[in-house]
Amino acid sequence: MTENNGQMTAAVLYGRENVRVEQVPIPQIGPDEVLVRVAVALTCGTDLKVWRRGYHARMITPPALFGHELAGTVVATGAEVRSVQPGARVVPANSAPCGECFYCKAGQPNLCSELLFNNGAYAQFLRVPGRIVERNLLPIPEHVSFRDAAMAEPLACVLRGVEEMRVPEGATVAVIGCGAIGLKFVRVLSRRGARVIAVGKRASQMENARRMGAAETVDVTQQLEPVEVVRKMTPGGRGADAVVEAVGQPATWEWALGMVRRGGSVNLFGGCSKGTEVRMDPSELHYSEITIRSTFHHTPRHMREALASIASGEVDTGEFITAERLLADLPQIFEEMKARNGELKTAVIP
Repeated sequence: MTENNGQMTAAVLYGRENVRVEQVPIPQIGPDEVLVRVAVALTCGTDLKVWRRGYHARMITPPALFGHELAGTVVATGAEVRSVQPGARVVPANSAPCGECFYCKAGQPNLCSELLFNNGAYAQFLRVPGRIVERNLLPIPEHVSFRDAAMAEPLACVLRGVEEMRVPEGATVAVIGCGAIGLKFVRVLSRRGARVIAVGKRASQMENARRMGAAETVDVTQQLEPVEVVRKMTPGGRGADAVVEAVGQPATWEWALGMVRRGGSVNLFGGCSKGTEVRMDPSELHYSEITIRSTFHHTPRHMREALASIASGEVDTGEFITAERLLADLPQIFEEMKARNGELKTAVIP
């Protein structure tokens, strides 16, 4: 698949479970923008949710170019761009904050009122808006491959979640969900001294979690009461010091609140659909002093920390990228992801 007469091959999201790989114009760039030739794009759970729902209220409105985890090479720069030159190997983040609104000045740029999102990773070329060029376009270290660098964005979200939880070394942490994001939590938390109990389903997920450093695993398909099983695995049966929910379902949110000890914290990392109702006992929250947080997205600082983590070897991306496919296969890839084919992340080559 090669560009021809100003055209490129790209994936376009048209609506619910409707993505098509077709010929579209190569994006034209403005004076503060750059054009990146995509070397690799990665699939992720967020893209699967968007594909299933047909849109994302904040990130993408169809019809639109699709995908947001990538790495590639700069092939053209606008006249005003001085920070990067053609030929540079880069990771363009999928967003950039404005730096001027209340939330940016309050140190919460992930909540920026004008947070700019960018999609189009599943394509031969990607236009990178000026604000992302200025604030969130990262050079790839020489020894880091495109495949490895492309995982910086989801890892940045995880690193921010870990930072927000403030888990001390030696703490017991339950991680609910053993998909790619949950396993990143398992890897990072275990590497940083936590005792991790991984909660998932299927033998393959349990094997992956143990490989990532989980001390204990719980297969919910084999347990009638996963909350009680997890609590029995914690010191004194008190419950976990912290719980990460990385699924985004009402039942697993409720499990998370049931697994945590008095005085512990819960990170509801997996987002539920708008309008979802979750049952909880207010007296348990109040009298047990449970802290609830919900980590959304990443910041420019966490993007840089993620790429540094990958470069240092703290996270081995080879453990997460379990397949490589061509861009033309993308509609089939999402059908397989919907059927839970067991792959963690697929490297899509345009």
